[in-house]
Amino acid sequence: MRKKLLEKVEKVKSHPAAKESISKIKPKKTFWSLLGVALFFIVPEVVALIWGTDIKVWTQSHLAEPLTLDQEYRYKAIEMLFTEPSYLNLILGIVLFVWAFY
Repeated sequence: MRKKLLEKVEKVKSHPAAKESISKIKPKKTFWSLLGVALFFIVPEVVALIWGTDIKVWTQSHLAEPLTLDQEYRYKAIEMLFTEPSYLNLILGIVLFVWAFY
């Protein structure tokens, strides 16, 4: 069973249509793609690692004041985004960054 599966995988790898479709899904090496990966995955997690506690104190001090509902949602969103780092997002961003250059 395992031998059959490995043979099928090798057959798919060597097929020209499979190679073409794999090359199509690979991200292009443009400035905007690299900037998007960096800004969406890496920068928020680095900010959370470095200034997470300061941002939490700042948002909590503003949330203690009477605010409109819109302002309260903004401060809570900032707190959720930047206070606790997600190592999964950081690793995924680094992997996508490396994949773009590979």
